[in-house]
Amino acid sequence: MKTRVLITRENLPGQGLDRLSEAVEVVAWPGTAKPGPADLAALAPGVGAVLALGNDPVDGALMDAAGPSLQVISLASMGFDNVDRTAAAERGVVVTHTPRVLAETTADLTFALILAARRRLGAAAASLSEGSWDVFRMHDYLGLDVHGATLGLVGYGQIGRAVARRAQGFGMRVLHHDPYADASREDGLSTPVSLPVLLAESDVLSLHVPLTAATRHLISARELAAMKPTATLVSTSRGGVVDEEALLDAVRTRRLHSAGLDVFAREPMGREVSPLVAEPYVVTLPHIGSATEATRAAMVDLAVDNILDVLDGRPARTPLPGSAARAGVTA
Repeated sequence: MKTRVLITRENLPGQGLDRLSEAVEVVAWPGTAKPGPADLAALAPGVGAVLALGNDPVDGALMDAAGPSLQVISLASMGFDNVDRTAAAERGVVVTHTPRVLAETTADLTFALILAARRRLGAAAASLSEGSWDVFRMHDYLGLDVHGATLGLVGYGQIGRAVARRAQGFGMRVLHHDPYADASREDGLSTPVSLPVLLAESDVLSLHVPLTAATRHLISARELAAMKPTATLVSTSRGGVVDEEALLDAVRTRRLHSAGLDVFAREPMGREVSPLVAEPYVVTLPHIGSATEATRAAMVDLAVDNILDVLDGRPARTPLPGSAARAGVTA
């Protein structure tokens, strides 16, 4: 009998699910809407693995619904804040994610947000679609330069370094702060500094840290007040890293020039959109940092590889930091 594997969506990019289906029995959530915890728990009994998207909650209750057969939770995502890692460790369940394969694509999107927010491209495009561009005026849609500006990176992992490489082409001065990296290490692309210095000197502040207890609301009213009033905040990390109410207030009161957001505290939004979406100095996107055909397919492929490796008794290729690479190792 084949091992049963639960996937939280029926249709995923690429051919990864075809490979998975050849080796295991796939059980998929059949709905078109996002499944709730009870929906997934009903499908979980007896599964050996769960393949989940980055915003599908995977908690201890789901693991218990799966039972002792569960060996691995494989995320088609680089972020991992949707998984109860403590519960997984206590049950000897491996948790994996998909680093590396999405860094360059997300860095591309980060720079698109920098340009769009800094140059007010959203407001300019809206004037065309609304039919309000009726005369040329020198003061319309004035933005701020990107070339020659100072770029500050909060987090200097794979994506942060990829953004730093792109900044070289714009002649930007690049600084970074990463609490998880060697603060004295320079790589010729960026200079490590303290967070207060980064906030004070950045014209563009771009966030590239995972959402953890330590980084939740890392950028709040105090940090926003320490930034230049001409600065732009960009986030392609996780919505909870930013205090959205504080950001909304800073932009509305013009204490911050602009923002570019691909992530939000509440995802997806449906019709109840965040008030940030309507702000003329804020550019918003629906979490599409990794959304190219090749990258999303590569994410699914890596998630499938992690499942097949663990089920076959091999170590996972990309376990979460701090997670065992083999099933059965308890905290």
